[in-house]
Amino acid sequence: MEIKHEIEKTYNPSNVEDRIYANWVEKGYFHAECDPDKKPFTIVIPPPNVTGQLHMGHALDETLQDILIRYKRMCGYSALWVPGTDHAGIATQIKVEENLRNEEGLTRYDLGREKFLEKVWDWKKMYGDRIINQLKKLGSSCDWDRERFTMDEGCSNAVKEVFVNLYNKGLIYQGSRIINWCPNCTTALSDAEVEYAEHEGNFWHIKYFFKDSDQYVTIATTRPETLFGDTAVAVHPEDERYKDLVGKSLILPLVDREIPLIADEYVDKEFGTGCVKITPAHDPNDFEVGLRHNLEQIKVMNDDATMNKYAGKYEGMDRYECRKAMIEDLEKMGYLVKIEPHKHNVGQCYRCGTTVEPITSKQWFVKMEPLAKEAIRVVKENEVKFVPERFSKTYLNWMENVHDWCISRQLWWGHRIPAYYCDDCGETTVSKEEITKCPKCGGSVKQDPDVLDTWFSSALWPFSTLGWPEKTKELDYFYPTSVLVTGYDIIFFWVARMIFSACEHTGKPPFEHVFIHGIVRDSQGRKMSKSLGNGIDPLEVIKEYGADALRFTLATGNAPGNDMRYYSERVEASRNFANKIWNASRFLLMNLSIENVNLPDKSKLKLEDKWILSKYNDLVKEVTNNLDKFELGVAVAKLYDFIWDNYCDWYIELVKPRLYEKEGESFETAQSVLAYVLMNTLKLLHPFMPFITEEIFTCLPTGEESIMISKWPEYTDELSFSDDEKQMEKVMEAIKSIRNLRTQMNVAPSKKAKLFIVTDTPEVFEGAEIFFEKLASSSEVVITNSEDGIKDNALTCVVEAAKLFMPLEELVDLAAEKERLEKEREHLLSEIKRVEGKLSNAGFVAKAPQKVVDEEKAKGEKYKEMLSKVEESLKNL
Repeated sequence: MEIKHEIEKTYNPSNVEDRIYANWVEKGYFHAECDPDKKPFTIVIPPPNVTGQLHMGHALDETLQDILIRYKRMCGYSALWVPGTDHAGIATQIKVEENLRNEEGLTRYDLGREKFLEKVWDWKKMYGDRIINQLKKLGSSCDWDRERFTMDEGCSNAVKEVFVNLYNKGLIYQGSRIINWCPNCTTALSDAEVEYAEHEGNFWHIKYFFKDSDQYVTIATTRPETLFGDTAVAVHPEDERYKDLVGKSLILPLVDREIPLIADEYVDKEFGTGCVKITPAHDPNDFEVGLRHNLEQIKVMNDDATMNKYAGKYEGMDRYECRKAMIEDLEKMGYLVKIEPHKHNVGQCYRCGTTVEPITSKQWFVKMEPLAKEAIRVVKENEVKFVPERFSKTYLNWMENVHDWCISRQLWWGHRIPAYYCDDCGETTVSKEEITKCPKCGGSVKQDPDVLDTWFSSALWPFSTLGWPEKTKELDYFYPTSVLVTGYDIIFFWVARMIFSACEHTGKPPFEHVFIHGIVRDSQGRKMSKSLGNGIDPLEVIKEYGADALRFTLATGNAPGNDMRYYSERVEASRNFANKIWNASRFLLMNLSIENVNLPDKSKLKLEDKWILSKYNDLVKEVTNNLDKFELGVAVAKLYDFIWDNYCDWYIELVKPRLYEKEGESFETAQSVLAYVLMNTLKLLHPFMPFITEEIFTCLPTGEESIMISKWPEYTDELSFSDDEKQMEKVMEAIKSIRNLRTQMNVAPSKKAKLFIVTDTPEVFEGAEIFFEKLASSSEVVITNSEDGIKDNALTCVVEAAKLFMPLEELVDLAAEKERLEKEREHLLSEIKRVEGKLSNAGFVAKAPQKVVDEEKAKGEKYKEMLSKVEESLKNL
């Protein structure tokens, strides 16, 4: 009985993807259980901001993770991909505050903390599912039954547990230290949250006079507005110029306050004048100097970077307004020596880009040195492996020079610090449980108003999402996780903190591998951003081309650790690839009359069958190896080449004559091999292009429920036909050479000619005559070991196994072809002369845009290449 397997004439992703995804969810294919008969494979998603929107960076990150999880699922692992979102403290609070201001004309202070937080939770409910639904559009096969949020009850309990444990060990402390302050977000920032950019600034050289003297020292500063917080000027103790002056008093310009000249080894006596102003409240190095010399800390700015009372008449001015005004005054009063242009790196808030102000502030810190030791060891001893390995050096360099981590933030949205202060006795109590009375004196208490850095809860993500601190079966089975997939831009923010947190609290590293990817840039190599207007919305790409085309494009451009450029042409090419697969599958299904996909006995296989099976078998080994080594871009390139070239362009064409027979052993073998190779190649392709592979797979007589839970193909010696593969490729080389020669001679495909194959190994070509007839337009094929009887003017090409001849008169009208080629030759010589004339014109080269000059050079090269081919054709004639 003939079985008909039909699919639509054209592939329309919008008609397929939502239906298939809903079916996967309904069948529970994404869910992973603790199965003692299976090995676990675990990935935790880098949680996107809860109110965020899918961007191309997310699309890359999630695609890479989904490829790995689908691959391991098909390999028989209990593959768990934990989804979730991050509460994103600063980002979310800013959005809600903006909305409140725009919609109701209110600030958070107008509402008060409790009411404002209600607004944030409402916002989270309204927009929190948006990015999750967008991830589903991409085809992400997360275990949605296990979706988490960094402020859900379980994660909140884990945060309190960690805070209290570290506090009790003396690893969390409260202290007044120099921190990074964002005047716009009005909160402290950790070192990792400050981004540095080169800035065109100045050195202002200012005189500081000694008390009751005309003598002075000159200091240079890039931040003159901090002058009001100076509490000393320092020189090196071995600087002979100032030895006799150390200990004397200087008068601070503009405010007439006395400050000492001190000696400290921090000063570089070779730099500038060898004198450095010391502002302990506004510079981290000065802060340390101040501690050594017991200097006063004078903070001269308010939280919004306006000047405070210590700035005297400049009080209330913005720091930059103050700078301008005081420089004018210093010049008028004779204190300003000179202004020297100076490029230097300026710290900016990673969230809003505002220039950060170092200030002293009472904050909560994590003591990093004790925690860093184990986090360094596990990477050095390869318990955690970075892919590519070079990023382990980046990680280690940061960890070996790490500073204490400022974890308190002056926000309302986030994990509130579980510290309580007694109004009566001043006792500080840190507690997992909320308390209302002081355990020491029974007095009333107030909780610390600040919240924890967003990354504090994210640092616990690999184990808090699996139930820690409870000893759950999920934690026991799925932890440590297998691989973390993330960008190099958050190694310090997140990766490092997860490693030391996991080592400290679980006694194990959080993951075995860290698979680092780069940034998706635009076609010009620029980072995508709102300000440049060059962002690409992945959802729009999916709408136009389908999720598979986007995923395939992102995987194709991926090399671990390297940035990639996004080109819309590549997405079009990926869609064309999907169409190629669809058309090839449709052709097969229209000619398929088998009830199940099985390989026939080896004795029934023809040369071309063995060739494609051997190529497929090697592909299985290579793609599997590539995926195991995180070489996703290499794997997808091999799949593309095999499907497009070997399967579609060659094997299908090679077996078409057999398929058109409609019956018999050769026909049945051809369709069985076609179906077998297609079915298993779809499996290899499935992690990259899940939707189209599922749609085609369900039309094949596989007897399997879904491709995503089918068995991953395995390499087998049974399908290794290396000798047959080599023989077939010699035949293919001969066919390609004939095609190229015919194209070069401008011979129409319909024009047939006799082919002589002169060879010492006729067995290579015997039986392959039909391939030359169908694919090389040969009217007759003669296999011989002698050139006797072949005309001298026959077209000739030489390949590895033979010399090929085609009678020229059977292919072209010699006179007409010669005339055509002569005209083409004259035209090309004229064009080359024109281009060379332009390029030798100094005026043109100097005045024309470089792009135009380059285009002319490219044209010249192209014309020369074309001329070479034309002259070769004339020579052949």
